Amino acid sequence: MSKLVRISDLSKILNLVDPVTKKPLNHIIRYWEKEFKEIRPRKINNIRYYSSKQIELIKMIKFLLKNKGMTIDGVKNLINFDVNKLDVDNSHSLKAEYYKSIFKTKTNKLLEKVKKIKKYGKKISS
Repeated sequence: MSKLVRISDLSKILNLVDPVTKKPLNHIIRYWEKEFKEIRPRKINNIRYYSSKQIELIKMIKFLLKNKGMTIDGVKNLINFDVNKLDVDNSHSLKAEYYKSIFKTKTNKLLEKVKKIKKYGKKISS
């Protein structure tokens, strides 16, 4: 069974947080649920829970809307056209760009951690 994530945690994962109040912007995800029939969270005691497949789909939707500037209708067409089967090997495809952005973010986070370790880490003497 895959791990389920609450809507507030998903908002934080997606960096959908109000910059002033630091509160998660759950309304954006709820709006996307209305627009994209593919997003169907599991509701337990009226709390939304998302599977890892749902999270990946929502990340893709956010990337296409926010980073690529696509419209909701454009993203719907891509999802209905099944972008996952298109241009899997093409390094210029939208999916490739999406994975490159994820890889770049993770790489930058790792580099920051390495820099902190180098700067503040203890030296072990033999």
